[in-house]
Amino acid sequence: MKGAKDWREMIGWSSLWLAAGLSVLSLGAILWYILSRGLSAVSLEFLTQAPRRLGSEGGIFPTIVSTLYVTAVAMAMAVPVSLGTAIYLREYMRPSPAERLIRFSLQVLAGIPSIVFGLFGFTFFVIKLRMGFSVVAGGLTLAIMVLPTLIRAFEEAIATVPREYREASLALGADRWQTVRRIVLPTANPGLLTGIVLAIGRAVGESAAVILTAGSAMRMPVFPTDQARTMTVHLYILATEGLSDVHAYGTAAVLIVMVLLLNQLTTVTRARRRGEPRTR
Repeated sequence: MKGAKDWREMIGWSSLWLAAGLSVLSLGAILWYILSRGLSAVSLEFLTQAPRRLGSEGGIFPTIVSTLYVTAVAMAMAVPVSLGTAIYLREYMRPSPAERLIRFSLQVLAGIPSIVFGLFGFTFFVIKLRMGFSVVAGGLTLAIMVLPTLIRAFEEAIATVPREYREASLALGADRWQTVRRIVLPTANPGLLTGIVLAIGRAVGESAAVILTAGSAMRMPVFPTDQARTMTVHLYILATEGLSDVHAYGTAAVLIVMVLLLNQLTTVTRARRRGEPRTR
């Protein structure tokens, strides 16, 4: 019996290691394939110049600015709404038909294809509200897209706060909102940051919804009403039109490096915040 149990345990651990190894191998293969072909195209001029001849020459600086611009608008809209919803669902709302309806709606929203979000954004924001192809239309569409991701991540982060923290705060005379604001949210801060990074990663990597709402103009966006070509849209146009494989791989390499740096920055920030002593 003991030998059979040892064999089952060894097979289980081997399967877990194999699954983890395949995940790391897949990531490594993607990084090597893109970076080995794209880094040779990356230079100071490539990062600081505007595209020329439909993107087959020049650089990608306006697309970098457009990506950050649209993502910033999306996060500015989505984070407060998602955080408020997560707090309400986790800290205030009791199990009820309304609570089940909200969660069902979020599940459905998470499963909608991105092209459908783009069609909705094009119909509602671009045409109905007369925003036109613009940064704000693209940002609002992305904000709706990332709501389920943010709410789920924020809820899980809030759920990790021990119940004893809440009980101790309430026992000392704090009301529920003071407990949430001074105890729950600071404690859940690392998880909240992780959720924001996941949402930013999805927003940065989206192309279908953005091309239908933000447009594809190559000029530098200044105002929220200006059109914007994000890096993913620029990459899609270069790849599908066959304009420049070198610039396409270069754009993909810059995009991957941006995501890697963002994740690394978040990891460092989380580690520092976890190590900070509680002063409140």
